[in-house]
Amino acid sequence: MEIAMNANTNAISNVTTNERTMATRQSSLSQRLTVFKNSLSRDNITLGVILMMLLIIMGIFVLGPMFAMLQKSVMNNQGEFVGLQNFANYFSSPALWQSLKNTINIGLIVTVFVGFLAFGYAYALTRSCMPFKGLFNVLGAAPILAPSLLPAISLIYLFGNQGIAKELLMGNSVYGPIGIAIGLIFWTFPHAVMILTTSLKTSDARLYEAAKALNTSSIKTFFIVTLPAAKYGLISALIVVFTLVVCDFGVPKVIGGSYNVLATDIFKQVVGQQNFSMGAVTSVILLAPAILAFSVDRRVKKKQQGLFDSRSVAYTPEPNKLRDGLCFLFCSLISLCILAVIGMAFYGSLVTFWPWNLTLSLNNYNFAQFSTYGWAPYFNSIQLASNVAMFGTIVIFIGAYCVEKGRAFAPIRNLLQMIAIIPMAVPGMVLGLGYIFFFNNQANPMSVLYGTMAILVINTVIHYYTVGHMTALTALKQLPAEVEAISASIKMPQYKVFFKVTLPVCLPAVFEIAVYMFVNAMTTTSAIVFLYATDTMPASVSVLNMDDAGQTGPAAAMAVMILLTAALVKLTHVGTIQLIERYTQAWRNR
Repeated sequence: MEIAMNANTNAISNVTTNERTMATRQSSLSQRLTVFKNSLSRDNITLGVILMMLLIIMGIFVLGPMFAMLQKSVMNNQGEFVGLQNFANYFSSPALWQSLKNTINIGLIVTVFVGFLAFGYAYALTRSCMPFKGLFNVLGAAPILAPSLLPAISLIYLFGNQGIAKELLMGNSVYGPIGIAIGLIFWTFPHAVMILTTSLKTSDARLYEAAKALNTSSIKTFFIVTLPAAKYGLISALIVVFTLVVCDFGVPKVIGGSYNVLATDIFKQVVGQQNFSMGAVTSVILLAPAILAFSVDRRVKKKQQGLFDSRSVAYTPEPNKLRDGLCFLFCSLISLCILAVIGMAFYGSLVTFWPWNLTLSLNNYNFAQFSTYGWAPYFNSIQLASNVAMFGTIVIFIGAYCVEKGRAFAPIRNLLQMIAIIPMAVPGMVLGLGYIFFFNNQANPMSVLYGTMAILVINTVIHYYTVGHMTALTALKQLPAEVEAISASIKMPQYKVFFKVTLPVCLPAVFEIAVYMFVNAMTTTSAIVFLYATDTMPASVSVLNMDDAGQTGPAAAMAVMILLTAALVKLTHVGTIQLIERYTQAWRNR
């Protein structure tokens, strides 16, 4: 009897185990089916389509031109493969080898000067109680609104052969390394100030209180507290400045004289000598220091640690007459230099005929008198900048949203993120030359874009894509993760979340990206100097051409128009942001 009961119990146990196994398998199968259904949901299908479209766009307009440029560097002008012979010819030429040395020298000199000046300026804005901080903040950022050609033209008026202050150079010529260095210091200064100001703003007051309690001197506190906290921002600023200097084309072209650098070599090889193979070789060499600087910057950022957390106390400077007075004097001197350069461009644009007829008039603004294109380049730039701001912002923000908030296709999103970083490491001259090789090719079905306004828009969007992408990612990361989780749990379509929550909350960042794209499209020269046609010439290239023709006054006038337009857009942006923050950003206020 007992044996029979045990047998029944074992049988029942086996049946129960089998039922549990079957239930587990069914549950696992249902989970897999659920995952499969979710992967085929409308949101994920839409996400997959957008990601593939973005990858195709980035592949065609980023990777394609770079591959074409690299391919051209190992071919001769007849299209025959010659391997590294072009590079051997380049380095065997003393003149071309000297250009590389000149580029590195100018890059190091400008980086050191800008690093010192920008750090002092940012320190005064964030760590002092000096008056007129708002005014100094505006003046420090003013050069970013001007094309790099403007300071070069101003320096000609100031220190050129007929300059009003040429004695200050004590017999040295401004046409060469001196002029290039001064012009690039002016142009790169605001980029470094913005980075360093952000870095110096995030400091923990408790560290300064501890230093004060230990009777640490102000100088020692600076070296053991302030400088270490800002070192990563300082390194990033120096790398950004160095990259901008070695890649700039405008200043060396206008005021460089016989002092050649890599960027001007590319222009001379392509436009002057029609030697596209050697231009490609020079582009590859110019790409090397830019990629090196970019790689160092990325490595530095990975090592950077957050020094400001929820328990930190924001540092607020206390009044100090000596420090505040020195900071005010330092910022005043730099601001006067900025105003002198910008003011000289305005003055030169109003002089009838420098230096023989100093009567003030608007004659130089009658562009039809000096160029067959008249005002057309200016309106071309307005059209270019508007299209870049509109289409660029849409593509950038949607791409960043898919990367950051997408719920599927993680490998594809990671690949898109990697490709989105590439344009930051590619100099404008290199990108423009790559577009020539890739799109000015009858075998390419997209060659119809060459010489149109569309290729200028595409090239400019790609050139400045990375900064806009990183700005959008930063804004999207600030959104609480619960928004996406709740919307997914209640099965709300992701596009509704995008339009009802994400986009309104991120509107300030969207407008910031749009203004950034607009201003840079107005001021850029290097990336589009090879791509324009007679009916699509932008204003920045018109400045270059008029200066080449000896028409410095009209060139200054066109540069001033670019500056005024960029400033007007920036002021409009400031007013718009205030309205947006009042009506859509109330949730940020406690």
